[in-house]
Amino acid sequence: MKTITFIGNGNMALSIAQGLKNTYKIEVVGRDLTKLEKFEKALGVPTEKALMDDFNIEGKQIILCVKPYNIEEVSKKFIGKAEVIYSVLAGSTVEKLRNNFNTGAVVRTMPNLAASVHHSMTTMTGDASYKDQATEIFSAIGPTVWLGSEKELDIATGLAGSGPAYLALISEALTDGAVKQGLKRDDAMEIMRGLFGGFGKLIQDIHPALLKDGVMSPGGTTAAGYGALEKGNVRNACMDAIESAYKRATELS
Repeated sequence: MKTITFIGNGNMALSIAQGLKNTYKIEVVGRDLTKLEKFEKALGVPTEKALMDDFNIEGKQIILCVKPYNIEEVSKKFIGKAEVIYSVLAGSTVEKLRNNFNTGAVVRTMPNLAASVHHSMTTMTGDASYKDQATEIFSAIGPTVWLGSEKELDIATGLAGSGPAYLALISEALTDGAVKQGLKRDDAMEIMRGLFGGFGKLIQDIHPALLKDGVMSPGGTTAAGYGALEKGNVRNACMDAIESAYKRATELS
């Protein structure tokens, strides 16, 4: 069984490791042995554990899960040359990663919160020779898309990476709207969850415009509600959200 090494032991590292633990031997590197032991307990399988200082990365496949602002500090703690680094760090370019880490290849990836339930939409770019391997690894936590440039990855970060927060806002607002009209909170929450579960399956095969047209009867309830959303400029606000997130990603770069 191949070994994959996680540098960092936070929630994203744990989520990815959960998807890989049956096909890879998990090695995790961090600053605090107690936290590494908690990581192993949460993962539910034995791991190789090591502290960062003078850790030898020679020939290793690494998933880098530290905070982006810690790159310079963390990179100084290792010796040797990694085979490949898969980074989940927002805004950290391939060039920056190469300048700080001794590695043969770099792949940038952007999983999202749904990695914790193995349904992340993960976007990737970098050394194309590792495209197939990256796809195999990150498919363990959900669907993946390989993109042709870092600009595209930064745009996709605003969509897939940040998207769960946008959808959480919409789901909360729709639930609050139902409560405002007199529906019990628990019932509203249950209905909202069922709505999103069904929509998630429908959108896999139906274009959003066709899905909308299929629900909107002339002069009906959906048309009335949809008109209110358009009046509130929801469509433009969503487009602006992607633009703002993309601009922030480029600033972080």
